[in-house]
Amino acid sequence: QLQLVESGGGLVQPEGSLRLSCAASGFTLGYATIYWFRQAPGKEREWVSCISSSSGAITYGDSVKGRFTISRDNAENTVSLQMNSLKPEDTGVYYCAAAYGRSCLMKSQYGMNYWGKGTLVTVSS
Repeated sequence: QLQLVESGGGLVQPEGSLRLSCAASGFTLGYATIYWFRQAPGKEREWVSCISSSSGAITYGDSVKGRFTISRDNAENTVSLQMNSLKPEDTGVYYCAAAYGRSCLMKSQYGMNYWGKGTLVTVSS
């Protein structure tokens, strides 16, 4: 079965950290551009970060730049999102998505080949 599975979400206090992981099964992540999106309650899905297949291109949304770090381990078939200095406005369901032949300059959620089901991040005191 071809799927992406996110993990690592949870409840954290403001200024805390979490590390999300996105694991692929049934296919190889190594050739895909990987994206993280998030969706807060009542809001539209928002692009967070992207990493190209070779890790040569990495981009972040303005709201997370300097606090989040995306990385990939193609040998382990995983992509991670290290989130530091978390704020209440970072709360939401975080999704990873994979796309082939797509640049990190394309931030639209449409046209992805695979999506995970998401992991919930709650930042609250």
